[in-house]
Amino acid sequence: MGGGMEANKNRFIEEWGAARENLEHNFRWTRRNLALVGLFGIAVPVFIYKGIVKEFHMQDEDAGRPYRKFL
Repeated sequence: MGGGMEANKNRFIEEWGAARENLEHNFRWTRRNLALVGLFGIAVPVFIYKGIVKEFHMQDEDAGRPYRKFL
């Protein structure tokens, strides 16, 4: 019916797809990876949380209410 319509494969896209499919087999923990996980997985969320809690405490202080408890 639709014969002769094969798609040409792009070698670079196929290599990237294969590397992405096998990422968990080829991943290595390095000092750089640990630093990135520590920074974006722990430090950034903690600073965002602290900033949000501080903002709520400032609102409570302005309104004359006791501080709300979080976690």
